Amino acid sequence: MGRIWSHLRHDTTDRELIIHVTTGDRKRAGTDANVWLILYDEKEQATDSIKLNRTLKNDHERGATCTFFACSGNGFGHPIKAEFWRDSFGLGHNWFLERIVVEDKIHGSQHVFPIHRWVRPERHYIIYEYDCCLPQEDEHQEQRRTELKEYRRLYQYEQHFGDGPVQIKELPEDEQFTEDYKWDIVKCKGRFLLDTKLIRWTTDKWESIGDLKKVYKFSLGEPACLEYWNEDRWFGLQRVQGVNPVLITLCTQIPHNFGVTPDMVEPFLEGISLEQALEEKRIFIVDLEILKDIECKDNRLLCCPLALFFLNKHKELMPIAIQLFQEKSPENPVFLPSDPPATWLTAKMYYNNADASYHQSCTHLGFTHLLMEGVVICTHRNLSNSHPLYKLLAPHFLFLLAINSRGLEKLVSPGGWVDKTMTIGRQGMFQLITKGIRLWHLNINGIVPNEIKSRAVESDVLPHYPYRDDAMLIYLTIRKYVSKIVHRFYDRDEKVVNDYELQQWRAELVKDRKLGGCGLLGVPGEKNSRFKDTEEVVDTMTSIISTCSLGHAAANFQQYDDYAFPPNYPGILYGEPPKDKCEFADNDVLNRIPNKETTLDIMVITKLLSTRATKSLGDFESQFMFHPACVQAAQEFREELAQISRQIKLRNRCQAFPYDWLDPEYIPNAISI
Repeated sequence: MGRIWSHLRHDTTDRELIIHVTTGDRKRAGTDANVWLILYDEKEQATDSIKLNRTLKNDHERGATCTFFACSGNGFGHPIKAEFWRDSFGLGHNWFLERIVVEDKIHGSQHVFPIHRWVRPERHYIIYEYDCCLPQEDEHQEQRRTELKEYRRLYQYEQHFGDGPVQIKELPEDEQFTEDYKWDIVKCKGRFLLDTKLIRWTTDKWESIGDLKKVYKFSLGEPACLEYWNEDRWFGLQRVQGVNPVLITLCTQIPHNFGVTPDMVEPFLEGISLEQALEEKRIFIVDLEILKDIECKDNRLLCCPLALFFLNKHKELMPIAIQLFQEKSPENPVFLPSDPPATWLTAKMYYNNADASYHQSCTHLGFTHLLMEGVVICTHRNLSNSHPLYKLLAPHFLFLLAINSRGLEKLVSPGGWVDKTMTIGRQGMFQLITKGIRLWHLNINGIVPNEIKSRAVESDVLPHYPYRDDAMLIYLTIRKYVSKIVHRFYDRDEKVVNDYELQQWRAELVKDRKLGGCGLLGVPGEKNSRFKDTEEVVDTMTSIISTCSLGHAAANFQQYDDYAFPPNYPGILYGEPPKDKCEFADNDVLNRIPNKETTLDIMVITKLLSTRATKSLGDFESQFMFHPACVQAAQEFREELAQISRQIKLRNRCQAFPYDWLDPEYIPNAISI
């Protein structure tokens, strides 16, 4: 295109500006419309209107960056503000503008104007350099209000089941997957099925455990549990580094409804009494009372167990007692390691079946995918794209709404994967999620140090707890990063109080779901019904980011290793749980696990769900923050995560059972699978 001369006629020396315009990489993002731009310097001096279209060129295509050249007089300062607009020319005139970057060759400087917006026809947009300011400091507050009004129309809440978490009423086009084929569950499942070609796809039962083990070597890979799955040591390890490592709790006294007596368990306590073991903080418990009265698919029976663990002299957590239901009863015995081997093994399997039901319903789907879906919707409705906290959170929301919509449609549909492969079934899962979110509090469950403290499982009590150690390290690193960003923009608590977008965001976050809010419990600021200081904001933002990253990673990516071999961590078991201590035969175990068809379905889907498809934590797919202080904070964040990654890799070299699921290198930024 030809050169465009500025209004700065008082100076005859030209200065070249190079303008890079990046169109977003999403459906129908490109435009055929005519586009114009005006740049302003710090003295409000403006260039002429610069037409960002080149003759006979197909500019502004999806995902493309186009470069234009313009001139201004030498008196023009640094460009700090951009005004742009488009018309409605052409059939495809919609346009999602990612950013505008202006290079000033004279000053050797580069100026970034992040946009991340659909540009409406004939509407003039004013964006400042870095586009990152609090609403009360924005000279164009009306523009923010207009945009938020549009987002509130697009992002609306709906409860898809009972009193469950709020979800998106209708998925906005913006939230669709960029490359849809990568995320098509049906197609991905088909690709994995090709790898199971050596296995007959039948409804036959497995002939033996050995018969079952054979299928992994030549198909989707051997789960880590194959060699150890029936060992008590492995069962204990599942509590501290399995797919559901957030339930183990220090036991200070035996619950009244747990039929354990000192005589029962003393043979497993290395010569000390139960009372002494309790005093020495060597007894731990998991109580799954929350599963009581859950109505399962096809009247299946789901246990609601209690399990007791002892920390032995080797600092290993060993199971010493399992009661499969809550009430003491002759038909609800306490199972012990001294019981007949197959009977004790069956009790552990039914415990794990209950644990798996809680894991998939609450730890995984309910407390990450669904609770964070409400947070994503609330953020779009209340925080402007120009808000620094929107930019802080946005990379951690990538594809969350899309995967939730697709996951519920494909996996948690009537007769779908959950109904087929989980004892609890779809309706039972929804019932359990509804119970679970009434107990989940952001200031406890969402803040890793507080959550660990609530279960009294600090390192001086439970030495070997890889999930805790890694989660604490990463959480505190995230918090340090968040704190730098928050304190950069809120250098006084007064700015927090006066940020009306932030306060409205918080109000809607805690508002009852029946009244049009998220209904999130435990959000800091409850005392004043508003945020009053920066630390409350830091805690809230850190909780959200850590839930979307490390929280989901810990609950998700180990699924194949835990679930794929059903006896290890069975999502579904058939028949009745044991009601006495009669000796079981090997066939009694085999008859309870899924047949070949269901096993293969479990293998394929958990393999798919365990696949990482986005970048590592801190390596953001989309860049939202360009302010130098934010860029520096993000760089330091990545460096600290890299150091943690090295620590974890070094530790795992010395471990018989390595835990690498919270290695930052493998933790995605967002919940996208």
